[in-house]
Amino acid sequence: MKIAYISTHPPRKCGLATFNQNLVQAVWSNVNNNNNLNDFFVVAMHDGDDAEDYDYPEEVKYIIRQEEQQDYINAAQFINNSDADICLLEHEFGIFGGQSGIYILPLIHRIKKPLVCIMHTVLQSPSYIQKVIVKEIATHAAKIVVMTKRAVDFLTTIYDIPSDKLSIIEHGVPDFELPVVNPFQHLPTFRNKKILLTFGLLSKNKGLETVIRALPAIVKKHPDVIYVILGKTHPAVFRSSGESYRNSIRLLATQLKVDKHLMFINNFVGEDELISYLAATDVYITPYLNEAQITSGTLSYAVGAGCAVVSTPYWHAEELLAEGKGVLFNFKDTEGLANIIIDLLENENKMQGIKDKAFNYGLNLRWPKIGGEFLQVFEEAINNWSDLKEESELLINLELMPAFSMEHALRMTDDTGIVQHAKYGIPNLKEGYCLDDNARALIMALMAYQQYKSTEALRVLPVYLSYIHYMLREDGNFHNFLSFNREYLDEVGSEDSYGRTIWALGFLIYNAPKNSYKEFAEELFYKSIIHCRSLKHLRGSANAIIGLSYFLKLHPDNEEMLTLMNELCAPLITAYERNADDDWEWFEEKLTYDNGIFPLALLHAAEITGDEKTKSIGLTSLNFLDELTLSKGYLSPVGNDGWHYRGGSLPVFDQQAIEVMAMVLVYFQAYQLTHDTSYIQKMFTSYLWFLGENTLRVPLYDPETKGCCDGLQPNGINRNQGAESTLAYIISHLTVLEAFELEYQYSHKLLDKTNS
Repeated sequence: MKIAYISTHPPRKCGLATFNQNLVQAVWSNVNNNNNLNDFFVVAMHDGDDAEDYDYPEEVKYIIRQEEQQDYINAAQFINNSDADICLLEHEFGIFGGQSGIYILPLIHRIKKPLVCIMHTVLQSPSYIQKVIVKEIATHAAKIVVMTKRAVDFLTTIYDIPSDKLSIIEHGVPDFELPVVNPFQHLPTFRNKKILLTFGLLSKNKGLETVIRALPAIVKKHPDVIYVILGKTHPAVFRSSGESYRNSIRLLATQLKVDKHLMFINNFVGEDELISYLAATDVYITPYLNEAQITSGTLSYAVGAGCAVVSTPYWHAEELLAEGKGVLFNFKDTEGLANIIIDLLENENKMQGIKDKAFNYGLNLRWPKIGGEFLQVFEEAINNWSDLKEESELLINLELMPAFSMEHALRMTDDTGIVQHAKYGIPNLKEGYCLDDNARALIMALMAYQQYKSTEALRVLPVYLSYIHYMLREDGNFHNFLSFNREYLDEVGSEDSYGRTIWALGFLIYNAPKNSYKEFAEELFYKSIIHCRSLKHLRGSANAIIGLSYFLKLHPDNEEMLTLMNELCAPLITAYERNADDDWEWFEEKLTYDNGIFPLALLHAAEITGDEKTKSIGLTSLNFLDELTLSKGYLSPVGNDGWHYRGGSLPVFDQQAIEVMAMVLVYFQAYQLTHDTSYIQKMFTSYLWFLGENTLRVPLYDPETKGCCDGLQPNGINRNQGAESTLAYIISHLTVLEAFELEYQYSHKLLDKTNS
């Protein structure tokens, strides 16, 4: 068995690095005796820009710079190309790059080895991104290892992770022998002293001030007490505020006149030195300020060394110190802590009883035993591992899709229309409304009613139609933006908003659930269609072409509208012929936003006219878009953080949901024209962008709000869930369901013909 470890690693000075080094050695000590481990290697998480910052040992075969996204992709390839049988991920949010460490997701999605993950932090109240990350890791991991029962409870109830995927293995401690003669007891500072000790990286949540405030009462009874704080300031704390916390503790001790009973040892000590400190300790204290500590390596070490531990009742302490293995006191309870310390110092037998119970329990935590437990998990993961992405008979796997819901769209809708923007999942009324979104909302409501006979969709449909009517100008053009108090915010809307409105009206005319809706839509359509001939921008024309195509499906003999649609197609075709060559099969010198709208418009027009040239350009330009955005096996649309110019590189971020909707729609239209099932596959792959099959491997669809986040950004996602992104998701979802029905029907027709 060969194991690839992904973690921080010495000489980086952090608890996780020490843990990983100990785990590597512990597993090796078990399997080496049986001669069934060929090798192992470490992929080290690096907290600087220069991989040469640390002199890593030989076992570190690959280095990931924390904030370099490409390093994660390259590391996955390195692991896949290695002869590793299994991969172990040590997970802690802070050691990975991006929003809450989101950069780890592209790596685990690409690993083609069984994956085991140790969750060092399990949050009771995670942020949206933190919860997404944990659930994504759990989806791809064969086993999740945690160190406490509380962590299992959280993962099953808060994160919905199946319990059979979880294993509890407690935090390991060194297999040490306590020194017979402790050298520190002979140093002047420690000689004839009662030692209270806290060790670990310093930060404000450690609660050290609670101990300082208890010292006056303790030293009054026991003037030989000295409180030792062992450890450096946490690197993140030091970068932001230097030694301000350590200095505040010193100042407090001076003010309380116990500064002579306080000693700082500002070092990150090795295990041998740490054992000597623990052996010299009378009482070990962890005075954390709140319960939210699922695992504490320092606590495990203290128990393993047989210390008399006094602690606040944070989660790990409650479990580990149960049954007399330590003593608990309430958070910030200075008096309670002082009384406990005084009682222990005055009752030697009581203190020794606690130490004995801790030491005996700690024998179960020794690293060789813990390494054996991990080895069993590794073997189980390898034996049970299988590729979860098995091909289904149909190209669309409905099991991957969330249940359909308009909940967030309805939340965003009032009696005026759908609100344009949101703060997270809450409508942002300050930004008012826009025509673009209400036109999309009208299409969404019609699709929902068609497929589900949704009464909710039918209820809001006239709201969106009424908004379009309200924005109609006397000359037949439209306003776009409306304030919350229903005041127009522009004189004339954009050509894009005009074209999308023509699309929505044409779609309603073709799919109207009631005749009155169709008649009203036709009235608006005829009054506004005259502006089509004044359009100057290709995207406005493309949107209008789609609306005209739906109109002509219902009224195929309307020569006026057919002529108009052909007139709008002409500039698109001319633009393509002027700009396209063998290496650049596109309409412009650059790809900007809503790119799929161009081939989508031409394929809609080709469906009406049967014109082969129009169809050919539509399919050829779509294929060009394929090669740019689907080459990695998932959709990576042109980012809005700069455009893609001929001869330039493709911008990755900021990816927008509207791009994805256009791709879903154009692939569906291509399938309807050609019955080529590869378009169904590409359509579904594009849709999965919403669910996490994207550059960062993070879902933008929010299962709690039923909305869609506004964009995929370099460090994570834009958590706001405005109308545009949410409607793009819902329309894409409904399109996929419609495609599934067509694919199913078409495949069975072919089967019936074959059988006959």
